Amino acid sequence: MARTTTYLELSQDGGGAHKFYEVTVEGTVVSVRYGRIGADGQLQTSSFPTAEKAKAAAARKIGEKVRKGYAPAVQGQRAARPVTRRQVTSAPSTARSTAPVLWRFRTGSAAFGIHIDEDRCWVGNQAGDVYTLSHGGEVLARYSLPDGVKCLVADDFWIYAGCDDGKVYDLSSKLPFAAYDIAADVDIFWLDIREGVLNVSDADGGLTVIDHEDEHQWARRSSGNQAWMVRADEQRVYHGHSKGVTAYAPDGGRQLWHAPTGGGVLFGWQEADSVYAGTVRHDVHRISKRTGAVEATYRCDTAVYSCATSPDGRHVFAGDSSSSVYCFAADGTRLWKLGTGGGSALSMQYRDEKLYMVTTDGSLVCVDASETAVAAAQQGTVPVARDVKSAAALPTYSPAASPTAVATISAPPAGGVVVECVQTGGRMRVHVVSDGFEPSWNVQFPRGIREVGARYVVDALHPAQAGFYRVRGEIRRLV
Repeated sequence: MARTTTYLELSQDGGGAHKFYEVTVEGTVVSVRYGRIGADGQLQTSSFPTAEKAKAAAARKIGEKVRKGYAPAVQGQRAARPVTRRQVTSAPSTARSTAPVLWRFRTGSAAFGIHIDEDRCWVGNQAGDVYTLSHGGEVLARYSLPDGVKCLVADDFWIYAGCDDGKVYDLSSKLPFAAYDIAADVDIFWLDIREGVLNVSDADGGLTVIDHEDEHQWARRSSGNQAWMVRADEQRVYHGHSKGVTAYAPDGGRQLWHAPTGGGVLFGWQEADSVYAGTVRHDVHRISKRTGAVEATYRCDTAVYSCATSPDGRHVFAGDSSSSVYCFAADGTRLWKLGTGGGSALSMQYRDEKLYMVTTDGSLVCVDASETAVAAAQQGTVPVARDVKSAAALPTYSPAASPTAVATISAPPAGGVVVECVQTGGRMRVHVVSDGFEPSWNVQFPRGIREVGARYVVDALHPAQAGFYRVRGEIRRLV
């Protein structure tokens, strides 16, 4: 059977697009592989009734890309574009006392990603490792992703990891999968997600919004660059960059307000009525979501790498570049400053009188932030921090790279939900076959394992308000 492959690249000077597009025709099957130059990319396969129709479809795909500026190239001659990794420095703390650290887990590599939910603690590092731990510090599982984890975000009980390879992985099922594939010319800095809509801030100060089917919705360019902050709610998307914080309408139609911060924003947090922006100028600003007015300022002693609040906004926490952690009252009064005992906090989250931090040495640290524990720490009395170790037989989960990597079964188990890959409007979608579900809704499903006509079984599907289903549990192919 004859096999033909056409390989194209689009690479622009000045940090623009740097991506490839490869089309392979083998009989009646057309395979399209695309992504960042130097990466494996993402693969999609389609089948056609005849070889002639397959060739025609391939020719259309190639023609579309050529009209957009792609040109024939030799794979491997053009190097992959370097990915921006956050460069930080950390000086020793000047605080007189050390925070009451309960336990510390060393991930083995620089880390930025953190998420704390009611059941588990999540931490992701630059080696591509994501660990889950109990609130008491027991290591439960490890996810091994292809590249460095930039951040971890949650949407209800779904957890996503944004990585250096330009993909955003869903870690909510037993099998992690790439739920979103960010455009090759977008250098991810930070992410937020709400009801399946992904918001991406990048190195150039851009903001890109993508829906649950990995389809581009809109993009805006803010006045600054180095956009380390993006947060979203029902009314607005909040974009923090080198010139301050800019709010946009959820549909991207207009800018609603801009709040200058006097220094580049390095981290963002949000509560119901306010967003919080930590800056290189040593401040955390509380900004009104409605008007963009600065409502309060929390002054630290060096650049602010991270910030968080208690749920009611009663307390504001901040981590600076000198290995210190602060607590402020809502009006801006500094209540305390303590050393972290292990580097500067690059991300943090407060939950149930505990402050969880990821520090510059790649550790996840749990601090007792209760008033009693802090008062004792200020007097020099702190607990002996427990050094958490990972078990040798720790369960490890990796994404499936192809359909053959997925376990197969001959019949769906009791309670299993059957879904099917279908060709709709020129795109491969996944719809539900089992009774009791809306058959017209799409399913957020791994693109790397989709094949037209293939059926899969999942443990459960949950509807999202945006009108699609999300997978819960293991994914297995039905044969």
